Amino acid sequence: MNRLELEGKWNKIKGSVKQKYGEWFDDDQAFAEGKFDEYVGRIQEKTGRTKEDIEQEIRDWQDEDNHL
Repeated sequence: MNRLELEGKWNKIKGSVKQKYGEWFDDDQAFAEGKFDEYVGRIQEKTGRTKEDIEQEIRDWQDEDNHL
């Protein structure tokens, strides 16, 4: 297992913790951030790409959708 796969696992765990925090304290933003972190972590774990690369690609998709 390489460093990026480990970072992906960590991002999944971090996302799960944020989601749980959001549920406990009725914090929708924390819950959404947790879901996003978990999603990025899963992609990172599967592809071995950096978190920054994945987040940039998602921002690019959002920009494309905003231009439609």
